[in-house]
Amino acid sequence: MVLGAEVAVDREEEDKWPPWLRPLLRTSFFVQCKIHADAHKSECNMYCLDCMNGALCSLCLASHRDHRAIQIRRSSYHDVIRVSEIQKYLDITGIQTYIINSARIVFLNERPQPRPGKGVTNTCLVCERSLLDSFTFCSLGCKINGTSKSFWKKKSVEAAAGNSDSDSDESSLNYLHQERAKKTIQSFTPSTPPRSAASASVNYRTAKRRKGIPHRAPLGALVIQY
Repeated sequence: MVLGAEVAVDREEEDKWPPWLRPLLRTSFFVQCKIHADAHKSECNMYCLDCMNGALCSLCLASHRDHRAIQIRRSSYHDVIRVSEIQKYLDITGIQTYIINSARIVFLNERPQPRPGKGVTNTCLVCERSLLDSFTFCSLGCKINGTSKSFWKKKSVEAAAGNSDSDSDESSLNYLHQERAKKTIQSFTPSTPPRSAASASVNYRTAKRRKGIPHRAPLGALVIQY
């Protein structure tokens, strides 16, 4: 019975996304096309969403005239795709976008950071890369992993080992979001240092001091030079 339930969960996870998405993220791009190796433009930077048969070069597209083909680009040795192309086929809500060469793009796979920079208040839920506050994931791959029940179950065990309240996936998700919210609140609300006894006594004397009557300087103190 348990095995059947796990298979049902895996099938449910697969059905949440288009069938071409996971193969796309596993594909290696910018390699030489084996079919058109002698051609001038044989770099494989295209992908057919209908055939899902690996990376294609521009010459391969002749066999995919009526198919949905997208172009993969590169940024800092990472595969990216333009938002204008991918958002026609996939919901990219929550994924941080970037502007490169005047075009808005998203990254295909995660790009982990060794450690978040100083002052960072928001990171990717999966790989902990620094993000703007309005985003949750840094790439398409992180959104797939970060929205799966198996991922949150694993994270809940790591973050709250032995916590009896994290038996279900929903409670695990709530627990991690609460912990993250606490860190965010703490980062925006620095603690107020306690008042010292010396500063308190100075404030007390200042409050008790009254302004005296002003006195005009005597005329004898005025020196006039000619």
